[in-house]
Amino acid sequence: MIPTKTPVSEESSRELVSFRAGDQEYCVDIMAVREIRGWTPATPLPQTPSYVCGVINLRGAVLPIVDFNNRLGRPPAEPSARHVIIVTHIGSRLVGLLVDAVSDILTVTSDMVQPTPDVACDTVRAFVRGILAIDGRMISLVALDRILPDIEAEAA
Repeated sequence: MIPTKTPVSEESSRELVSFRAGDQEYCVDIMAVREIRGWTPATPLPQTPSYVCGVINLRGAVLPIVDFNNRLGRPPAEPSARHVIIVTHIGSRLVGLLVDAVSDILTVTSDMVQPTPDVACDTVRAFVRGILAIDGRMISLVALDRILPDIEAEAA
C-alpha cells in the first residue's frame, strides 16, 4: 500500500523507510539506510547480547546483525527467506537490522511526527522518537542511535 503523497517543499520534507517487525510498523530515515538485502544466516559470536544474531560477510566487511524485535524486548525472530536485513549507518558503523519486511518509502514533514505518548514505557521512549499516523497506520519513528548504545558510547 503506497501512501498518498501530498505536495511539500523539499526543505521541509524527508523520506523514511518503513518496515514491519512482528505486528508493528516502524520507520527510519532513508539517509541512514545503505541497502536492503535478503536474509543471510549469521555466524554467532560468543558473549554477545541476546539481540545480536551474529555477523555476516558484506562484501569483505564484517556486519553485525541485530534482531530488531528482540532488541525491543520482544520474542526473537525465527529468520527465514522472507526476512530482510536493513543495512544502516549507526554513528560511524554499519549495522544490519533483521526485520520481517520493508513496507514503503514515506515522504513526511516534521509536523506529521507526533511525540511519543507519555503513557509509553521507558523502553519505548528510548527507541521511538515519535509516531506517524499515515493512511490509518501508526508507524513508530526509530531512534537508530539507541539500538546499540554501548557501541556509540565506545565510539565517542
